[in-house]
Amino acid sequence: MHEEDKDREGDTFVTGRLQEIPNSPAEGIAKPTYAAGAVLWRGEPSDPEVCVIHRPHYDDWSLPKGKLDSGENLPATAVREIWEETGYRVRLGKLVGRVSYPVGSRTKLVWYWTAEVLDGDFEKNSEVNELRWVRFDEAEKLVSYDLDRQVLAKARKRLTSEPDARLILVRHGRAHSRANWSGNDLLRPLDKKGRRQAELLVSELEGFHPERIYSADPVRCADTVAPLAAELGLEVAVDERFGDEYWISQEVLAKKAFADVVALGGVSVVCSQGHTIPHLLASLSAAGTLPLDGEINCKKGSAWVLGFNDGVLTTADYYASALPVK
Repeated sequence: MHEEDKDREGDTFVTGRLQEIPNSPAEGIAKPTYAAGAVLWRGEPSDPEVCVIHRPHYDDWSLPKGKLDSGENLPATAVREIWEETGYRVRLGKLVGRVSYPVGSRTKLVWYWTAEVLDGDFEKNSEVNELRWVRFDEAEKLVSYDLDRQVLAKARKRLTSEPDARLILVRHGRAHSRANWSGNDLLRPLDKKGRRQAELLVSELEGFHPERIYSADPVRCADTVAPLAAELGLEVAVDERFGDEYWISQEVLAKKAFADVVALGGVSVVCSQGHTIPHLLASLSAAGTLPLDGEINCKKGSAWVLGFNDGVLTTADYYASALPVK
């Protein structure tokens, strides 16, 4: 599952306040190997314990991570690898960033999240024979690689402002062409690709453990999040206030509808449309502490994972597609 990680020359760390997993995450890299992992934490985010693992095959101390399986997206890889290596069920949080380094003739790309431990127990296995819960200072001394120290340092900064609410904004999947649809546009359904996007949205977002799911009133919106709701045992609450027509005609009330969801705390998903999402993000950015400069991406089937502290936008990660990386 792990490749040999001893070649660490040319390490890079790609990060920033705005993180993104684009459609082609290895653009310009000839032989990429994809992987995902996390900085696991428990306790209070202001002073947490973090998880460091020992791999007997390499005799090193590192952070939980592993290679992407065929047909997976990166958040699903992170959740699966954490479970396989540590036995813990986690809630994904902030995207810490991406690291890259050469392994033989290939380039390994690893995305890291913060991940709160919800439950589980560690047992020795073929890949990990020891696991320690330590404070950040001790973890940075314990890990074998400078690159892992960089990841830990970034994660520590992320956790100092751990959101008290998360809002996942999903744009509906691809639908049948408007030009070829003669009926009520609210009833225009997802096409084959859109249904596939909806199916893969489950593995992309279930690691965030949403507690409630909303949708604008077009059928294509509700159908995009229906598989996720079914997997989590939740209902999809359809509300016209989350759609484009309502935003255009009653923007103030539309903003309040989204603010009311954030005020509930926890993790909520809202499936909306291509006009509302970028305008809402621009408004939240202008009123918050997180600048979103330039064009705000919003591809069909994409998701924005937003973090809020006291109702103010503080973090934003963009997931361009739930479809498999390779």
